[in-house]
Amino acid sequence: MTELHDGYFVRLDQEGDRARFQPTPHTGGAWNTSEQHISPMTGLIVHEIERFCARRGPDALAVSRISADILGVLTLDPFEVAVEVVRPGRTIELLEATVVSGGRAAVRARVWRTVVQDTEKVVGGEDAPLPGPETVEPFPLDGVWPGGYIRSIEARPVGTPQPGRGTVWVRALVPVAAGEDPSDLARLIGLADTSNGIAVRQSPEEWLYPNVDLTIHLFRRPVGRWLGLDTTVVFGPDGLGLTSSALHDAAGHFGRSQQALTIRPRAV
Repeated sequence: MTELHDGYFVRLDQEGDRARFQPTPHTGGAWNTSEQHISPMTGLIVHEIERFCARRGPDALAVSRISADILGVLTLDPFEVAVEVVRPGRTIELLEATVVSGGRAAVRARVWRTVVQDTEKVVGGEDAPLPGPETVEPFPLDGVWPGGYIRSIEARPVGTPQPGRGTVWVRALVPVAAGEDPSDLARLIGLADTSNGIAVRQSPEEWLYPNVDLTIHLFRRPVGRWLGLDTTVVFGPDGLGLTSSALHDAAGHFGRSQQALTIRPRAV
């Protein structure tokens, strides 16, 4: 498969630390194709955080956690992203990005950045690497899920997915923003929310189980275009669920993600 030519978003204008964007049809969601999938938005938030930091000049900090709360529906209409510093510091810094759509906050994301140190001699504890994406064959996710976002990615399962358990490599065929070159971090974080759809526990035609958040912890900066999701989905007895993934790139394990799910039967 080849990359598509436009982006998930088109930048309309920029004023200081606020930017306006138009989502493209590639952002169409899996639960509702007339709403945005949160995965591209997460990549855009990281992209905007990195642009914000670059405008201030070089520093010695790296992203260690990204936590996004989904406050409401993201339509396919223009929206605004604003970035601010919540907790400044030379060794630890907390930033917040707010996505405003239709006059209300739709996503709030907080990003911790911590000082870079040489800890090579104490490296350890990561999961074993996955078989590389070049060793497995593509699998069409649009047989299970609809929407422009699902059509914009390539998926390659490692082994045979089971209900609530799956390991899949994914890559985007669309850049985060049209005409802009995102970092590998923004590109791969923009795929992390896919995890809830690659280890399907129940048919989405019978059950709804969208996530209300996405939290990602990193122990190194990822590289490349492929994201490996080693995922487990758990449904509890009271309408709560959890999607957990070990995150991999071509160099191995680099972090973990969690998504809180709200589960309910789909209305007939």
